[in-house]
Amino acid sequence: MKKIGIFTFLMISLMLNLKSIKAQVMDSPPLDGVYQKIQVVNRKPVAYAPLREADVFWEKRVWRVIDLRQKMNQPFYYPTQAVNGRRSLMQVLFDAIKEGSITAYEPGSDEFLVPETYDQVMKILNKKDSTQIEVPDPNNPGQTILKDTMIVKNFDPSQVKKIRIKEDWFFDKQRSVMDVRIVGICPILDLFEADGVTSKGTQPLFWLYFPEARPIFAKAEVFNRFNDAERRTYDDVFFKRMFESYIYKEANVYDRFISDYAKGMDALLESERIKNDIFLFEHDLWEY
Repeated sequence: MKKIGIFTFLMISLMLNLKSIKAQVMDSPPLDGVYQKIQVVNRKPVAYAPLREADVFWEKRVWRVIDLRQKMNQPFYYPTQAVNGRRSLMQVLFDAIKEGSITAYEPGSDEFLVPETYDQVMKILNKKDSTQIEVPDPNNPGQTILKDTMIVKNFDPSQVKKIRIKEDWFFDKQRSVMDVRIVGICPILDLFEADGVTSKGTQPLFWLYFPEARPIFAKAEVFNRFNDAERRTYDDVFFKRMFESYIYKEANVYDRFISDYAKGMDALLESERIKNDIFLFEHDLWEY
C-alpha cells in the first residue's frame, strides 16, 4: 500500500512538471532558423590602431553625404520596420537616443557642443498643424460645417533618406598608411512645399559623436545580399567603407560648402577632385 502511494505521488509530480515545461515552451516562440544566433549580440567594435599627434604629418577633414536611396546604401535604409531583429540605421539611432545610450547634439554646429534630449529632438520632428475640416452639421442634417482641428504628424525614421558624415583623412607615419576615421554623423531631412514635390532644401536633425555610437552599431545587424550566414553590422559597414557617398565640403579658409561656389555638374566634379587629391597624395609618397 505504501509503494502504491509513493508511485501515485511520483506520477502526479511528473505530470505537473511536464505541464510546467509545456507551458514554458508554449510561452516562448520557436527558433526562427537552424541555429541560435549569438555572434552579433556579443560583438564589440574593432579597436582603432593607437595614434599619436607626432605620428600624423598630414591630415585633411572632409564632409560627405550618403544617399540611402542608392543601391549600395540600401542596407542602411531597410527594413523600414524591424524584421527578424534587423532595424534600419535611423531606427537604431533613434532607439539609442531614446534609451540614453548615445547623445544627440544640436544640428547648428558639428562640434558636439550642445547636447539634446530625445524629447527635444522629437518635439521638433513631430509636426502639429492647425487646419479646418468639414464635419456633419448637428443642427442641419445632410449639411456640413468647417471645424478648426489640430493634425499631429508623427515623425517616421524612414523619412530620412540622407546622412552626413564628418571624417578625417590622415597619414600615419608610424604604420606608413593612409587612414580615415569618421568623427560625426548627422541625419538630414528633405523638405518640400505643400504639394510634396517642390524641394525647399534640407534640414539637419542632430549630430552624433561617431566613436560613442560604435558600440551600438556593432550590435545592430545589416543584411548581406550574398550570404545570410555572414551578417555584418553597421560598424563593419562604416569601418570597411562599404557605402557610396560624395563630398560636399572640405576644410578651407572660408569655411564654405562646395555648393557655395559650384553648382550642378561643376559641384560633382569638384567633389571628385577633392577625392582624387587625397588619393594622389598617398600615391605620390611612394616611388616605384
